Amino acid sequence: MNGSPPSASPARRAAQAVDALRHGWPLAFADGPTLLPVETAIASGASAPHMLISSARAATLKLANQRAAAVPHAPVLIHGAEPFNLRTAVPIADPALDLANPLKGPFRAEPIAWEDAAHAAMELARIAGILPAFLVNPETAGEAQRVCASDLDAYTSAGALRIVTRANLPVSAYEEAQIVAFRSPDDTREHVALIIGEQTGDRPPLVRLHSECLTGDILGSLKCDCGPQLYAALRAMADHAREDGGWGALLYLRQEGRGIGLVNKLRAYRLQDEGFDTIDANQRLGLPDEARDFPVAARMLELLGATNIRLLTNNPAKVAALEAAGTTVSERVAHQLPDNAHNARYLATKRDRHGHLLT
Repeated sequence: MNGSPPSASPARRAAQAVDALRHGWPLAFADGPTLLPVETAIASGASAPHMLISSARAATLKLANQRAAAVPHAPVLIHGAEPFNLRTAVPIADPALDLANPLKGPFRAEPIAWEDAAHAAMELARIAGILPAFLVNPETAGEAQRVCASDLDAYTSAGALRIVTRANLPVSAYEEAQIVAFRSPDDTREHVALIIGEQTGDRPPLVRLHSECLTGDILGSLKCDCGPQLYAALRAMADHAREDGGWGALLYLRQEGRGIGLVNKLRAYRLQDEGFDTIDANQRLGLPDEARDFPVAARMLELLGATNIRLLTNNPAKVAALEAAGTTVSERVAHQLPDNAHNARYLATKRDRHGHLLT
């Protein structure tokens, strides 16, 4: 593997860094250390005296004070009595292994002299969908991918998103629907919008932001309400088009698990089986409980010519995020569905801890 050349753009370097983490290659920060991802590392003989982990994991090790523990996605540098290798580092990275692998110390937390690089590494791990844990300056890690902490700002920008194609797509809710595909050159996620009805400029469209959920949308999971919300939104838009002559747009956003990725979402499910709610499970993994990219949704709406919308949601944070990104939300339309025995706690957590409204 070759490090990116100096001429590579910041967005390209960040994209290459995400790819490197998925492949288990180390990152060499221009403004920090070399970091090897614990979960995916292919350098089996790598070892290091330090690990970079999240505050939530440090709290499990009794190494985080109250202030640090309040920001569970923040980085913490820990030192072990003996060097960490991948065999000893993996149980520290993954809370699902806590019961089967008692953590062996002693460990101590140390100041981080490269805060920007540490925060960037944690965010790059989230984007890559891996556990946020790294060996720091490991021996025999292999050639590293070069990256700067500031590259992340360019990667997360929605400005490069473009419409790449569109086609008619008859769906059960509305046979005259049209699908529109969006792509950014430095992001592997490909988002789509489903247009219901005839696009007109005289009235705001009815819009639903729907982040993908494989388990709920495809497999019919009862642990969430994602599948029912998706299909109820399509029916509401179809009714709006047929009865009122309006139109709607369902944005299907490729950001599984509120932005933490499918595998980490399933890890959170395993922690929920142990009694943690959705927020605490994410935080125990060292991941944010909300990491969705709503500026991307705002950019999609801009490209569709829908800068003034009626938003189908019970989540005030979606309204605020879209408006902060330049979209006018003229009306919030309630979107509430009944619970079941499997998702009642999940919906209560969204209401009580995420601030979702009932109506």
